[in-house]
Amino acid sequence: MKTILVTGGAGFVGSHACKALARAGYRPVTFDNLERGHEWAVKWGPLERGDLREEIDLQKAFETWRPWAVMHFAAYSYVGESIVDPMKYYLNNVGGTAKLLSACASFGCTNFVFSSSCATYGIPARLPLKEEDAQSPVSPYGHTKLVVERMLKEAEASHRIRHVALRYFNAAGADPDGEIGEVHEPETHLIPLVLFTAMGHLPSIKIFGDDYPTPDGTCIRDYVHVSDLADAHLGALQWLEAGNPSSSFNLGNGHGASVTEVIRASENAAGLPIKAEICPRRSGDPPILVSNSDKANELLGWKPKFPRLDQQIGHAWKWLKRQSA
Repeated sequence: MKTILVTGGAGFVGSHACKALARAGYRPVTFDNLERGHEWAVKWGPLERGDLREEIDLQKAFETWRPWAVMHFAAYSYVGESIVDPMKYYLNNVGGTAKLLSACASFGCTNFVFSSSCATYGIPARLPLKEEDAQSPVSPYGHTKLVVERMLKEAEASHRIRHVALRYFNAAGADPDGEIGEVHEPETHLIPLVLFTAMGHLPSIKIFGDDYPTPDGTCIRDYVHVSDLADAHLGALQWLEAGNPSSSFNLGNGHGASVTEVIRASENAAGLPIKAEICPRRSGDPPILVSNSDKANELLGWKPKFPRLDQQIGHAWKWLKRQSA
């Protein structure tokens, strides 16, 4: 059984990836400091508490588990926070990854799957976005992801660490079996915030701009189910396992939903009205972000099982209702 060190495995996408790994016959070992992850989400393998920024923690994890590959999710990921405190993001996302790659080199771990982001593209010049499109991030968070992608290429040249970078769009939903789901503190993702409003935890959902050049004036995003993202990370690992070269892949459904459409679909799922409040636009928000994921479909054999917005919101709603019961 091959051991996979999953950094950030106690987080939203990382925990779903651990479930997919375990089902496929791997041993996922979660490496997480639990600053933003949750111990209850570690269900499919051991937890190794540690911090990427602490070399002694990484050395202990690598000596104990001798992983065949690393699946790297651990990062700060709030765009707004990155603008307020960019150095926090560079120290953790870039500095921590540099130490992680150094540990990989020291212990001969030469397979690396990286959780990147569509934030590396910035404001798109064309849609849908393809992997070869220009990467011009507009936030420090996006910059840190792009820097790591470049670091991975240099790590391959110097230490033969092959990698796959997965640039995914808006993670949504929850485990269809109801075992794990989305819990962020604070929560910034649209779908859970809309559902919190339906549950009465928030007075209204804020819509940041209703005058964009879209059919209903609100921003459009490509929502992809978290379990589909987990399957793609498994596919990326198997791509490396088969001896294929380093590569990058977009992960999305190829169609978008507007903020207004998300609210309407959430009202249908909850059977409750949801109050919305129109607010000024946020700086740097592109009107539309939609992925072309043909490369992942063709090379990784990745086909989303839950591409529809109502499926994603339905799973998220069931998870959140169970947590509040």
